[in-house]
Amino acid sequence: MNRFLDIRSYLKASALTFRSLRYRNFRYFFFGQFISLPGVWIQNIALGWLVYRLTGSELMLGFVGFAGQIPALLLTPVAGVFADRLAKRKVLVITQSVSMLIALSMSWLIFSGRIEVWHIVFSAVLNGISVAFDTPFRHAFLVDMITGREDLPNAIALNSTLFNTARFIGPPLGGLLIAWGGEGFCFLVNGLSYSAVIFSLLAMRLAPFVKRESHSTIFSDLFSGLQYANRNRHIRILLTMVALTSLIGLPFQVFMPVFAHEVFAGDAQTLGYLTGAIGAGALTGAFFLASRQSLSSIPNIIFVSACMFSIGLVSFSLSSSLIFSLLILSITGFGMVVEFASSNTIIQTVVDDNMRGRVMALYSMSFLGITPLGSLLTGALAEWIGAPLTLTITGSICLIAALWFYYKKHIIIKAIT
Repeated sequence: MNRFLDIRSYLKASALTFRSLRYRNFRYFFFGQFISLPGVWIQNIALGWLVYRLTGSELMLGFVGFAGQIPALLLTPVAGVFADRLAKRKVLVITQSVSMLIALSMSWLIFSGRIEVWHIVFSAVLNGISVAFDTPFRHAFLVDMITGREDLPNAIALNSTLFNTARFIGPPLGGLLIAWGGEGFCFLVNGLSYSAVIFSLLAMRLAPFVKRESHSTIFSDLFSGLQYANRNRHIRILLTMVALTSLIGLPFQVFMPVFAHEVFAGDAQTLGYLTGAIGAGALTGAFFLASRQSLSSIPNIIFVSACMFSIGLVSFSLSSSLIFSLLILSITGFGMVVEFASSNTIIQTVVDDNMRGRVMALYSMSFLGITPLGSLLTGALAEWIGAPLTLTITGSICLIAALWFYYKKHIIIKAIT
């Protein structure tokens, strides 16, 4: 009898965790992304390894990260304005197709032996432009797929689960593919994987798009979005916390090739293990959020996860043991994804629909657009004092930011209760 009750409890918890999959369009999106996103991480691992193999420079790793993400800082706010005006599915099909062509072109350059560093930088910029438009449209598109607003937080968490499942699966596969067929094969696999998400978008049944009449200019809409975010203190605090962590903390990922090669005397497979450990923790964190129903505890969760992330960075920077480092990175990954996904959940829940695209663009800019500045800054610092000491410093600063959030979280609790 007890075993039967345990099974029923498990099935009930599973149904709760995956409840947003009952929406047909979201199911298509979910499984298309499930096939496509691992390819992105396979390519990311190959990109970092390729840059470090060709240049041997920490600064160049930071610069390529900067080149790939700086379009998000410059273009995402404008993309957010268009996300409130245009048919989201059409734009997503275009952005996914562009990224596919870039990946296939890079694969050809590598296989033909023509690849040079400027090709990598140029393709990173082009792909960054595509992602700058893709991200706010993707966030805003969730509302078109999830008609029951009460299931929106679950869909956001499951979307994060997808991303972090790919982060867990992709890097180890990328390490194996680099050893087996070289970096070009990784770009080829990613390019082909985009066909799954493009097909899923085209297969959806959506209500006819009704264009929103707007007599204002793009820049006036952009300014009104900034005013809205600044006027709502809880949104302003969350965006500030995301931006601080993105600037100082998130660039740690570009230094994984340095740790794999210099600290642990490993190869591409070691790099895959390190990045996969981050993904394992991040995946666990995403499932943790997907199983939750109440928003009331999320501000406290953001604080705890921010502490886990920052302390994890410092601990990893001081470690010389690969096994211990993999454990620490999994904790760091958990804290990272829970902090960002929780902030996203609160913002998506409280924002007005007519401001959703613009505010989510500000979130994307804080999350992705600020990171390239941090990549450039920490890359230059690592070239001077080394990657381990750089992460010790950045992790300590992230901990100070977490403590600042602790003294502000009562404002967010008040807004959601």
